Amino acid sequence: MSTYEEIYGKRVEVFSSDPTLTAGYEGQVWYNSTTGALKTVISAGSWNSSGAMSTGAIRGGGCGIVTAGLGFAGYIPGSGNTNATEEYNSYVWTSGGNMGSSRSSNAGTGIQTAALSVGGFTPGGAPTGTDCQEYDGSSWTAGGTYPVSKRSMGALGTQTAAVCSGGVPLVTTTNEYDGSSWTGGGALPTSTDSMGAVGIQTAGLNFGGNDPSATTANSYEYDGSTWSAGGSLNTARNQMGNSGTQTSAAAFGGNAPPFTGQTEAYDGTTWSIAGTMGTPRYDNNISGGASSSSAWSGPGATASPIANVTEDYQVSINTITPAAWASGGALGTARYQLGGAGIQTAGLAFGGYGTSIPGNTNKSDEYDGTSWTAVNNMNNPRGQCSGQHIGTQTAALAAGGTLPGSPNYGSACEEYDGTNWTATGALNTGRSYTAGFGIQTAGVAATGSTSPATAASEEYDGSSWTSGNSANTARYGASGTGTLTAGVIVGNYPGTGTTEEYDGTNWTSVTAYPLSNFGMYGGMGTQTDCIYAGGSNSTTRTTSTFAYDGTSWSGRPALGTALSSGASGGSTTAAFIAGGRGSPPGPTAGVTTTEEYSGEVSAVGAKTLTTS
Repeated sequence: MSTYEEIYGKRVEVFSSDPTLTAGYEGQVWYNSTTGALKTVISAGSWNSSGAMSTGAIRGGGCGIVTAGLGFAGYIPGSGNTNATEEYNSYVWTSGGNMGSSRSSNAGTGIQTAALSVGGFTPGGAPTGTDCQEYDGSSWTAGGTYPVSKRSMGALGTQTAAVCSGGVPLVTTTNEYDGSSWTGGGALPTSTDSMGAVGIQTAGLNFGGNDPSATTANSYEYDGSTWSAGGSLNTARNQMGNSGTQTSAAAFGGNAPPFTGQTEAYDGTTWSIAGTMGTPRYDNNISGGASSSSAWSGPGATASPIANVTEDYQVSINTITPAAWASGGALGTARYQLGGAGIQTAGLAFGGYGTSIPGNTNKSDEYDGTSWTAVNNMNNPRGQCSGQHIGTQTAALAAGGTLPGSPNYGSACEEYDGTNWTATGALNTGRSYTAGFGIQTAGVAATGSTSPATAASEEYDGSSWTSGNSANTARYGASGTGTLTAGVIVGNYPGTGTTEEYDGTNWTSVTAYPLSNFGMYGGMGTQTDCIYAGGSNSTTRTTSTFAYDGTSWSGRPALGTALSSGASGGSTTAAFIAGGRGSPPGPTAGVTTTEEYSGEVSAVGAKTLTTS
């Protein structure tokens, strides 16, 4: 037997502890003398949980990739078929345009902005359908009618070059679509339904499903005219999720029977066993992915009720920890409309209202990432400070708010140095519900309530305020984040997603927040990399979290509790929210809730080599 040195020309390195791992260690081998383990860095596949669908439907159509998936129609136990469409971004699902009618067991293919749904169970007593629908990223329209009434077919390809084959009733029929009409293609070798299907019209792949006698492990490759046998699955299965291409495919979940969480990868010749799903299930047809190493799977059926889970599959040398919100230490005093500053491990909450507090309060609390501690009070009790995120735990600024007296739209400002609050220069325009961002020596206070709302914007230099250009929209209840020369404010009472950016001189209206909300938790990140969470409109508070990259908004994991109008701070990798108003909407009591956000983490991980 050849030694490692003879093969690679060098000896295995010996370390007393594992080295700091980077992608450059992939394939290298070393010996950890402390643990007595031989180690390496190699690629491995793993499934990670993500956001659940709103509908929790099974037996629907699915397509697209991990960062841009689509699920449409399907069956909801206890409710029947649905026409709902949901879009997926690897974190959360959001509503898309509904289909014209409800259905299930429909075949799906294409991409998120150009999808195709074919056949299925339809309403009105018909057991199967000839209906073909096209999706453009926002709405569905009728496509060319499918030649035969079918359900549970295999669909692959694009919206303008698709292939549908098999289905119930069991047939070998294949039909090709050119974006307007269907024509006959090469027949399958065996009548099959409920199979996986991936690839393109001239290089497609069908696998598994039911043939006339049993669940099958067969695979068939399509070249645009003829089907030929491919490698057989290790486990015969039907009603599974699928991803990829003819030479890089994955089959996951399905009914073996019983239902399974096993994943298999295909390289164009052979299927091999890969990672196991966190939740084994079948009827997880709402699925997709670009290859055998990148896939996603939506809800599925189990031995008990539906498992409304979404999982992403990646083959990588990295271990991925998904982004998530988790409970933190409770705020000492329940209150809402309070301001915040700082980061997750050094946060600050100040002011606010609460039913246990007569009117506004001057209370202040510091957060260390675990618990809150009451610190010296502000000089002025003040409420309606939500939206303000200026400075750090040891150098913060409170601007205006609702102060005692009449009129109560305050201009008084205070600085916090980590111990005491000190009065400083007053705002030129007294206001409450102000959106604030920046640092203590270079801050911005924009918009707010002066009864009516104002668009006024002012800059702070560490001692005094100077009026700047007004925002484009007079409003209050907005929330801010960023710096004096690169800030962004979001929201508007009684509920719009109005968003504006500030460059230190001018305000520019940009892409609106996805929800018509105000009172969001902000101050978490920069103008081009930030998150906003929670908030409310006139009827509902929300758990929704969205990220902004300077151009567009995309969903992130939801808060554990629907809240609005509280303290917050941090970044897109580590943030906190605290206090605020809970549900239902209206003059409800404040809460002590604290939640912490951890962004997705990807780190190179070592594997221990064994003889087994």
